[in-house]
Amino acid sequence: MAPAAMRTAAQSLSGVRPVSFWLDDPGRPDALPALTGDEHCDLLVIGGGYSGLWTALIAKERDPERDVVLIEGHEVGWAASGRNGGFCAASLTHGLPNGLERWPDEIRKLEELGEQNLDAIEAAVARYSIDCAFERTGEIDVATEPHQLEELREWHQEAEKLGFTGVEFLDQEALRAEVDSPTFLGGLLDRRGVAMLNPAKLAWGLKRACLDLGVRVYEHTRGLELARTATGMAVRTPYGKVLARRVALGTNIFPSLVKRVRPYTVPVYDYALMTEPLTADQLASVGWKNRQGLGDSANQFHYFRLSEDNRILWGGYDAIYPYGGRLSADFDQRPETFLKLAGQFFECFPQLAGVRFSHAWGGAIDTCSRFSAFFGTAHRGRVAYAAGFTGLGVGATRFGADVMLDLLSGERTERTGLEMVRTKPMPFPPEPFAWAGIELTKRSLARADSQGGRRNLWLRTMDRMGLGFDS
Repeated sequence: MAPAAMRTAAQSLSGVRPVSFWLDDPGRPDALPALTGDEHCDLLVIGGGYSGLWTALIAKERDPERDVVLIEGHEVGWAASGRNGGFCAASLTHGLPNGLERWPDEIRKLEELGEQNLDAIEAAVARYSIDCAFERTGEIDVATEPHQLEELREWHQEAEKLGFTGVEFLDQEALRAEVDSPTFLGGLLDRRGVAMLNPAKLAWGLKRACLDLGVRVYEHTRGLELARTATGMAVRTPYGKVLARRVALGTNIFPSLVKRVRPYTVPVYDYALMTEPLTADQLASVGWKNRQGLGDSANQFHYFRLSEDNRILWGGYDAIYPYGGRLSADFDQRPETFLKLAGQFFECFPQLAGVRFSHAWGGAIDTCSRFSAFFGTAHRGRVAYAAGFTGLGVGATRFGADVMLDLLSGERTERTGLEMVRTKPMPFPPEPFAWAGIELTKRSLARADSQGGRRNLWLRTMDRMGLGFDS
C-alpha cells in the first residue's frame, strides 16, 4: 500500500470501536441466569448460537410436549452468530461448484433442500415476528481480474447446461449499473438464493421464540463433561448437571464434548469493518439500489453488503489460523488486518473517500476440509452433533438442526440418507503439520491470485485429494 493510501486508511479507522457492530446494540437482551443444581429433560441442547437455537426451536415445533433445555457457555449469539456478515445463503455445500464436485449424484437434491431451508428461515422470521432486517435481495459474485471473469463465464455456461438456471451473468456495464466500482469487470447474480439480515437480532429473536415455546434457557452455563447414564446422558456444568434422554451438540468451533470430533475442524479468524452510515449522495455514488450482498471471486476474497441504516460492512481477505487451533479473545482484534481491509475498501470504492469506519471486529469460524458441515452421533445414538459450517452457518445451521433431530430420532429420513450426511471430511493433521499445511496453502492461494489464477503443484495436489482451506 502506498504511503498516501496507508494514511487515508489509517485516518478512516481513527474512531473505530473494537466490537461487532451487530452486538453493539442498546436493544441487546440481558443474559438469563446460569443453571444451579440439577435439571432433567428429554433433550439437552448445548450451545446458544444458531445451531443450538434452531435445534431447540424445531424440536419444540415437532413435538410441543418434548421437554427441552438449552445451555450456553456465555450469552446467546455472542460468538460467530453475532459477528458474521449477515449473509444467509440457501447453499448447503459452500456453493454449487463445491457441491457438484463432491456430491454430483446428490447435487439436485442438495440444492432443493437448501432452497427449502432458506424458505423455512424466512417463514420462521415472519411466524415469530423476529425483527432482524431480513431482506431476500440476493448476491453477486464479482470478478475483479480477467481470469476471474472468464471463470465465472465458464461456470455460468456449465451451470446452464446442467439445468441450474437461477444465476444470471452480468457483464461489466450491467454489473456497474447494479453497484458501481471501477474494479468490477462482471459477475454472477443470484436473485433468490441469499438473504441479508442482522445476525445478532436473528439469534436474539430465536432465543425469544424458544422461550415462548417453553424451552428452558440457561446462559453462562458451560457443558464441561458428557457421560452415559442408565437412561440417557449426564452433562456436568459449573454449578450443577443436566440429566437428559438425548443431547444435541451445537458448539461448532468450541471443543466438542465428543473428543473424536475435534480433529475435523480448525478455527479460522475472520475480520470485518463497518462504515458510518452513508449519506444520500454517498449512496447514490455507489448505486446499490437493490441492496444485494457482494463477494469477489479471489481466493482471498472480500464480502460486503449494506446494513439496514446504509452502512457498508466490508470483511474477509485475511483468514488467520492460530498455531495449535487456540481460541482467544486476543485474536478478535488485529489492527494490521483492519488497516489492510480499509485500504482495499477505498480501492474498491474511491468515490467514498473520507468515509470513516465505526466498528472493527473479528471472530472464529469452524472450518473443515470440505467447506461444508458434517454430522454424526455418539454414545449409541443418544448424542448428535453438527459442525464445520465454514462460513455458511447463518443458513445451513437450520438444516443441521433438522439433521441432528433426525439422527436422534433413530429414523432414516431424506436428510440422513444423503451421502453428505453419512460421510465425514478429511480430518486435519496434528501440529506442527496442521499449521505448516495451512500456511503453505494460504501462501499458494495468494500467489494464485497474483498469477492469473494459476494453481501450483501444492494446490493441484490438494484439489485432487478434495482438501482445502477457506473461511
